Amino acid sequence: MIFVKRIRGISQFIAVLSLFIGSACHQSAEKKADALRNTELTTGYAPVNGLRMYYEIHGEGAMPLVLIHGGGSTIETTFGTILPMLEHHRQVIALELQAHGRTSDRDSAESFDQDADDVAALMQFLKIPKADFFGFSNGGNTAMKIAIRHPQLVNKLIVASSFYKRSGFIPGFFEGLQNATLENMPAQLKTGYIKVAPDKNNLQVMFNKDRERMMNVKDWTEDDLRSITMPALLIGADHDVVLPAHVAEMSQLMPHARLMILPGTHGSYIGEICSMKSGSRVPKATVTFIEEFLDE
Repeated sequence: MIFVKRIRGISQFIAVLSLFIGSACHQSAEKKADALRNTELTTGYAPVNGLRMYYEIHGEGAMPLVLIHGGGSTIETTFGTILPMLEHHRQVIALELQAHGRTSDRDSAESFDQDADDVAALMQFLKIPKADFFGFSNGGNTAMKIAIRHPQLVNKLIVASSFYKRSGFIPGFFEGLQNATLENMPAQLKTGYIKVAPDKNNLQVMFNKDRERMMNVKDWTEDDLRSITMPALLIGADHDVVLPAHVAEMSQLMPHARLMILPGTHGSYIGEICSMKSGSRVPKATVTFIEEFLDE
């Protein structure tokens, strides 16, 4: 997710560490995230490629659904609104990636390939041979990389507000990111990190690594997407920072993909903490579509 702000009507954006967030945050999202912490769940840490990776297991079901948060985020800030809805009907495994939330860091840059390998190692640790994967924003890129690098693990794939080429972003995105600092990071994401991170002082480290990954990201090839052959659902918003036409292009390249473009901004359709609209019923509708896709 990346926080994007238009300045004086010009295509200049201040983009902050998460990959693409586009509107004001709401306290109601924090309250829902706090309520999530009070539900029954199993938590743990897995030794994963030099990390101490945090995970949570909610609910029950034959085919787990793995949730992968966006950049700069935690389980709660990305999925706090919809996780309680999802866990009523299936087992949900939520995790936190390198340097994010409760998971430790290592002396290496972030990459989508490495994140995918880390998640695959977590699945091996949990003795889960196959699962559905749902990634939002940067987490969607990680989910696609899992499908490319570890296809045997993936039953179905949900990719929300993600990209495969730099040209898929709104104009000015990378120019704004170039000048982004920690001060530009949404306060709710800072609070979300500080609330759960073992070392609160690593917020700057996470910001730097997220920003550098996006500044240096390279285009993927069309063949990369064509190699994702499992059933996939691609989701975007009509006022997202990833252009709807780009998401549609991705859905056409994947052999068995479906497309859903919803009204809203980056992540508002799942109630992401920085873009949700208070009282909106759209996240519940989104979950209905997701569950129907997974149950087919």
